[in-house]
Amino acid sequence: MGRASAIFLILVCAMSAGAVFAQSVTPARAIRANTPIDAGDLVQAQEPVPGAVETIEDVTGMEAKVALYPGRPILASQLRAPALVERNAMVRMSYASGPLRIMTDGRALDRGAAGEIVRVMNLTSKQTVTGVVATDGSIEVGR
Repeated sequence: MGRASAIFLILVCAMSAGAVFAQSVTPARAIRANTPIDAGDLVQAQEPVPGAVETIEDVTGMEAKVALYPGRPILASQLRAPALVERNAMVRMSYASGPLRIMTDGRALDRGAAGEIVRVMNLTSKQTVTGVVATDGSIEVGR
């Protein structure tokens, strides 16, 4: 029984040590929504907060979904990948099916990051379609 209680004590100490050294990330200045975040915009806080981002590297390069304020921990739910397509921007639309590939110009009706679904108006037909934002900023329709 002595060995089991020693192992339990070591386990409890190890778990509590992790909680003591946990940190969170807060903005150094106010960051507006839809703004890309740089490492210089952030500071490491010593207070652990459940659901908060723990390292500056996890936030750098992301985009704020909502306004972020100094002194308030940044939650993972407040971040997103940076948008590649802005609302009202001219975009290249493409449709592919087997060997058939159709490309035309469109106007984005939504803002979106790679992999997100956005609405796009075909400039030729004035029809609104939905498509997925590709990594190059074009819109793939008909997936």
